[in-house]
Amino acid sequence: MLPVKETAPRRRFPFFTLLLIIVNIWVFVYQLTIYDHMAPFMARYAFTPAKAFLFPYGIMTWFTSMFLHAGILHLAANMYFLWLFGDNVESKLGHWRYLFFYILCGLCATATHLYFNQGSHVPSVGASGAISGILGAYFIFFPVATVFVSVLIFFKIPLPAFLFLGAWFLGQFFSGLDTAGGAATASNIAFWAHIGGFIAGMVLVFFFKRR
Repeated sequence: MLPVKETAPRRRFPFFTLLLIIVNIWVFVYQLTIYDHMAPFMARYAFTPAKAFLFPYGIMTWFTSMFLHAGILHLAANMYFLWLFGDNVESKLGHWRYLFFYILCGLCATATHLYFNQGSHVPSVGASGAISGILGAYFIFFPVATVFVSVLIFFKIPLPAFLFLGAWFLGQFFSGLDTAGGAATASNIAFWAHIGGFIAGMVLVFFFKRR
């Protein structure tokens, strides 16, 4: 089921949501321009658990990996969810709080991925951990907002946000259990990063929300 619309209010222009999308797209376009040198580029800037605390490049990848993507579908899916849910969360938090919240959720997601993949030499990339934090914040702020999901393309079903996002989280959780023991990257999806990001978003939002 693909979410196609949601009804939470937006009172501010989503400046940083749009900027984050632009930056991610720009980085991906740059990746395409160096396609022949992609392997060393990813080795330096993707997050590799076994190199997580090496200075300086291992530390740097906690941040740089959030802006890299493995392919056009990976990028498109992440940016779609960021645009659909991020604007409402940015409106609720305020611009700068939202930016720091996004980055911190991404770091928490990476830390969770590291915990379940200690010693792994498989690099991981993507904004999905940080975006999962946005979904966690949306879950807290707008639990009864309506999310319209597309089923078989032609049908749209309205669901309360807590039900749609709760089902999404459970799907990530059980998928993570199936790949536990250091094999999360075997499926090319870092499920535990999604789980960690979502939980971080649910918790951190109380420290970042406007008073």
